[in-house]
Amino acid sequence: MFRTGIDVSQLFKAAFRRYPTGVAVITATGPGGPVGLTASSVASVSVEPPALSFSVMGTRSARAIVEAPSFVVNMLGPGHATLAHDFAHAGRPRFTPEQGWDVLPTGEPVLAGALATLRGTPLHLVEVGDSTVVVAEVLEVVLGTGGGRLVYHDREFIAHHP
Repeated sequence: MFRTGIDVSQLFKAAFRRYPTGVAVITATGPGGPVGLTASSVASVSVEPPALSFSVMGTRSARAIVEAPSFVVNMLGPGHATLAHDFAHAGRPRFTPEQGWDVLPTGEPVLAGALATLRGTPLHLVEVGDSTVVVAEVLEVVLGTGGGRLVYHDREFIAHHP
């Protein structure tokens, strides 16, 4: 079953391509203005205190989010596949009025049509290889209208409307 001599990193990536996950855009205000990235690694960590985790790689946006005093996790729904793609690739449009962005009183960009919006502050930053795992306390939650889902599976954003 398990074999030696096979590149575990390549198999690891292939394994996770087979595992569907939810999709979020994580946003913050960086030194140069709003920043954001698509994440499929958001997970619940604790209910008391409310905490979540996600991981980011060393991009400019990721560094700004990790260094920000607070950020927003915008959980995406089925109408957000293009937005998820835009925030997953450099040079794509970000924070346009057509995408539905607003700004919280605390300064973070927020997606008005998100399934849920969670504002948090970092509790722990754990460096692992070329990534940083962020464990964050959730300070505020706003629930949007439910219905449908957006998942990331095999390098593709897949929307399902009920």
